[in-house]
Amino acid sequence: MVSVGPQIGYILRSYPRLSQTFILHEILALERLGLRLQLFASVNPREPVVQRQVAEVRAPVRYLDAALRRGRAALVADHLRAAAPRRYLRTLRSLLQAEAIDEGYRAESRFACLHQAVYLARLILQGGGAIRHLHAHFAHDPTLIALLVHRLTGISYSFTAHARDLYQIPVSALIERATAATAVITCCGANRDYLYEVLPPALHEKVSLIHHGVNLQGFQPAERNGASEQTPLILSVGRLVKKKGFADLLEACGRLKQTGRRFRCAIYGDGPLHAELQATIERLGLGDAVMLPGAVPQQELVPIFQQADLFALTPFVTEDGDRDGVPNVLVEAMACGLPVVSAAVAGIPELVQHGYNGLLAAPRDIESFAAHMAALLDDAQRRRQLGAAARRTVVEHFDLQQATRRLSALFSQALGGGYEVSG
Repeated sequence: MVSVGPQIGYILRSYPRLSQTFILHEILALERLGLRLQLFASVNPREPVVQRQVAEVRAPVRYLDAALRRGRAALVADHLRAAAPRRYLRTLRSLLQAEAIDEGYRAESRFACLHQAVYLARLILQGGGAIRHLHAHFAHDPTLIALLVHRLTGISYSFTAHARDLYQIPVSALIERATAATAVITCCGANRDYLYEVLPPALHEKVSLIHHGVNLQGFQPAERNGASEQTPLILSVGRLVKKKGFADLLEACGRLKQTGRRFRCAIYGDGPLHAELQATIERLGLGDAVMLPGAVPQQELVPIFQQADLFALTPFVTEDGDRDGVPNVLVEAMACGLPVVSAAVAGIPELVQHGYNGLLAAPRDIESFAAHMAALLDDAQRRRQLGAAARRTVVEHFDLQQATRRLSALFSQALGGGYEVSG
């Protein structure tokens, strides 16, 4: 374990989120290394399904939207006590001039973020300086809050940029946030290349590529004894939103059914497109082959991964620029030894090498998705070969423990080497 040292404050948009289990795993892995954390989320999503591992997190959680529910007098008092007058006025002036923020991707207004930053600054001051560094997940609201707290208090911060939060905020805001940060972390090479493109060269040394890792002990292939008599299972998992491309996957399943092949397809997850996707299933006559079981906790997904014959995910970049980086469910499926069929978009080609550990098609190429799934359904030996290579890829490049050590090293640098992790 690490020696007792300064605490890291994690700033999140919402917590806990089923679709952001990778953040939960990162927090738990950091705590296993001995880091002391406090979690600050803007909102509690109050989702009906919560990962069991949330109960294992030792870090306390506080919700910053409490600042927006306080009376006017308490809110004004918070602002008056947030920082030295000059710091506060400089922070307020910079925010008033940052009108471009309003044109980009955001969940709340810049002034709501200021209220939350002031509230967080007060919590940090009340903590007697225990928190010495902040880390924000997502480059939009959480990183804006971290930047504002930095300006109010001088505390350092870093942030991780993921998907639409990176591509849909104004470049000027991204540069401002990266300039003040100690480190800018992202999860795929495509994102890193974008950061190199839009950030001034002097900031490139701050950028680190750290893939989201997977718990290799939790995600393992199942023992399979000979050929199964069951109808082959195509599995997919994700939020039912446009960028995941589930409508294209259903169309590909329709093509498969037209060939007379036997298969089942289960798409686990929930989201705003549930009714639309169910209607597509009925339109394509797939009611006897495709099901939408809803969202389930990750621990229930592992045996489902292990029972599947292949994993399919067909995402694309939407018209407004929304996209995935490296979808975590692809990493988890491959850790379980599943061959995958996916789209060559964003960071996916960094994980899936066509013909080695899976099969790729151009995004929106329904015919190719169907052909790839048909090829794997027809060839059990090829499924085993690709699945074994998929597991090797994750072990070598997407190990959660290795990723967490790299992240903790960046925190240590921000703190001037204030702690050391065990071997």
